[in-house]
Amino acid sequence: MQKVIRNIFLLAAGIFLANDASAQLTSQHAIGARFGSASGINYRYTLSQDRAIEGILSVQSNSTSNRFRVVGLYEYHKELPLNNFSWYYGFGGSIGNYTYKAYTNSNGEHIPKNSELLLSIDGIVGIEYSLPTAPISLSLDVKPYFDFVQESSIKLFDPIGFSIRYKF
Repeated sequence: MQKVIRNIFLLAAGIFLANDASAQLTSQHAIGARFGSASGINYRYTLSQDRAIEGILSVQSNSTSNRFRVVGLYEYHKELPLNNFSWYYGFGGSIGNYTYKAYTNSNGEHIPKNSELLLSIDGIVGIEYSLPTAPISLSLDVKPYFDFVQESSIKLFDPIGFSIRYKF
């Protein structure tokens, strides 16, 4: 596992150091949907030709818990040598709510509903493809985060996401 993580970071560092060209973010705004372990909506606002800020509202639910998170990211965009492809990386933070659902355990004891604050430092690394004939972009990214309150742990591969955005 450590080798995989090391190789991913070495690949990202190699791409970052080898490619100084800035991506041309062609639209001021982009809004869309993000799918993955937590799904939601995202909005990107372009600050300059190679920098943007992105906000993500995500919701995750299973049989034992619900999670709502608001994420803010500052991103750098770089061109790739393939037509209409770029890659991006960035950092930011998030705040949210984690709710454990009420349940009855195997001993018949009722466990009440419980909520916790979510607070984390987030990163993002991804690749984006812009359709040449439509104002649509597709992206695949990993958004690792360090959660301070809920679990005090680093999540590296849980937050993989696929986004579809409309650019305007």
